[in-house]
Amino acid sequence: MRDLLPPPVAVVVAGPADFTGELLEAERVCLGERAVESRRRDFTAGRVCARRAIAALGLDPVPVPSAADRSPAWPADVVGTITHTKGYCAAAAARADEVRSVGMDAEQHKILDAGVRRLILRKEEVEHCGRLPTGVSWPALIFSAKETVYKVWHPVVGTWLDFQDALVEIDPDAGSWVARISPAKVEAAREKTIDPPSVITGRFTVDAGLVRTAAVLPHR
Repeated sequence: MRDLLPPPVAVVVAGPADFTGELLEAERVCLGERAVESRRRDFTAGRVCARRAIAALGLDPVPVPSAADRSPAWPADVVGTITHTKGYCAAAAARADEVRSVGMDAEQHKILDAGVRRLILRKEEVEHCGRLPTGVSWPALIFSAKETVYKVWHPVVGTWLDFQDALVEIDPDAGSWVARISPAKVEAAREKTIDPPSVITGRFTVDAGLVRTAAVLPHR
């Protein structure tokens, strides 16, 4: 993920030991005692990496518990994001006075079944994928990009985004993508926040069996 995000953002990718690392008490309470092993490992690696990313900013590595919606609750002076998929976990953090929001997502690079594609892709995106070079599961990339878009959007606006609320266009040569948020969604968001994002741009890479996407929302 380091190659997908600009220097103000600290990025930490989990090593094998991080999946069985130590949780702080405020984090342990959020995980609960009944969490299955896979959930426990992913949650642990995410929080270990999150605290390390905060420390890389020169700040005290405080706990990163869960908010009511289960999203990471970052310190007030930090914006951040966590992602995990099978065998992979990473966290990123930035100072809130330097970056408005940051998001990233990692997914397995695989062909999505028809039902999932119908859920995720808009008609324009289906046509767009058909024009892109072969060898990449572009629907999986769009899925990842939309997950990243939501992680950028939600901390700023506080509302949900459906997969159909963003239209993603990919530039395979530049390794970049742009997501345009539904105008109706942006207009509704003006009741929640000043200057909600209408366009989010990001970068991507496909390697080692993974699709990875990331984006930063700068301050105006």
